[in-house]
Amino acid sequence: MHYYHLKTKIYPFNMKYTYEDINKIVAFKTWSVKKKVDTLLKIDVNLYTNLGLDSKDSEKKRIKAISRKIYNAISLVSPSDGYMLEAHMNEKDLTEPIQ
Repeated sequence: MHYYHLKTKIYPFNMKYTYEDINKIVAFKTWSVKKKVDTLLKIDVNLYTNLGLDSKDSEKKRIKAISRKIYNAISLVSPSDGYMLEAHMNEKDLTEPIQ
């Protein structure tokens, strides 16, 4: 895998999967829950690391919407992980009981 440097941080140059593959990743029968969640989170991280100070508000909103889709997909694969991510995104109090 090739890497590129951006202000002393190292990021993977090419991701095998993108946000367009969310449904495909969820549907994989041979992958473990951990591998699915990890891959979905890597896609999410890659989206946010490509945002910069010069990113427009519309780009930030688009990334947040895609991130929400990723968290919903994680909820399908691992409900407890998905709940925690959704709660964080919505700034919920995690001490409240799940309904």
